[in-house]
Amino acid sequence: MSLPCLQESLNTATQRLLESGIDSAKLDASVLLCHVLQKPRSYLLTWPEKVLTEAQYQDFNALMARRIKGEPIAYITGEREFWSLALNVSPTTLIPRPDTERLVELALDKIGSTPGKGLDLGTGTGAIALALASECPHFEFIGVDIQDDACVLATGNANKLGIKNARFLQGSWFDPVADEGRFQIIVSNPPYIDEHDPHLVVGDVRFEPDSALVAADNGLADLRHIAKHARNYLADGGWLLMEHGFEQGEQTRQILLDMGYQLVSTEQDYAGQDRVTLGQFKGRNECT
Repeated sequence: MSLPCLQESLNTATQRLLESGIDSAKLDASVLLCHVLQKPRSYLLTWPEKVLTEAQYQDFNALMARRIKGEPIAYITGEREFWSLALNVSPTTLIPRPDTERLVELALDKIGSTPGKGLDLGTGTGAIALALASECPHFEFIGVDIQDDACVLATGNANKLGIKNARFLQGSWFDPVADEGRFQIIVSNPPYIDEHDPHLVVGDVRFEPDSALVAADNGLADLRHIAKHARNYLADGGWLLMEHGFEQGEQTRQILLDMGYQLVSTEQDYAGQDRVTLGQFKGRNECT
């Protein structure tokens, strides 16, 4: 059997993915093919007539089989770009999504020029903390995750990217930072999906860890926990920013207002959906 050239491989793979109901078929096929070739996507345009080796052909078919079953591209390649940072990912963490870049943008608006500290709760791959650290060399960022594997992954990403002003601690929410003092900004993309949400059984989320997705109390439990305890860790006038579901804006605003946050607002993602709610906390007294 003669082996196909790159263009033939790409066309066949795209058709197979389309028949499997994958909307991003052409993009996915090219990403997987480039991953096998260890080449940029421009290589496919420059050398479409190049013929795959037997090993490349077998590897590409193996990756295609995984994608046809629905496994996310990020888990197959082990990498995802976020805020122009190439992050390693694994099935133990949530896959960083473009909408979360909106949280980074809003956080950057609240970080001033004075040196300070920021906290990222449920850091996963370290995406948010590393994006902020890359933009704010005058700030120190701490990422916290309950999964030790996630902290190892995030630390590896920091080392790979050469980001020195971010470190990662294992533990539950605020427990690891009890002795770290106050933070000028606290950010989080916590679990916020209700356990009965039908979206949990479709698309990429089928392969992502439930611990990074699902929260009790109709998805609000972790948002409420963070808002409550953040008051004991924020510096006077510090900001809390939390990502949430597109139908949770009003409820999240009310949580922050009930807990004494000021200047509370909900901001939209790039699709115009409610996505991030933020508030400022003034007052250094311990809160219960």
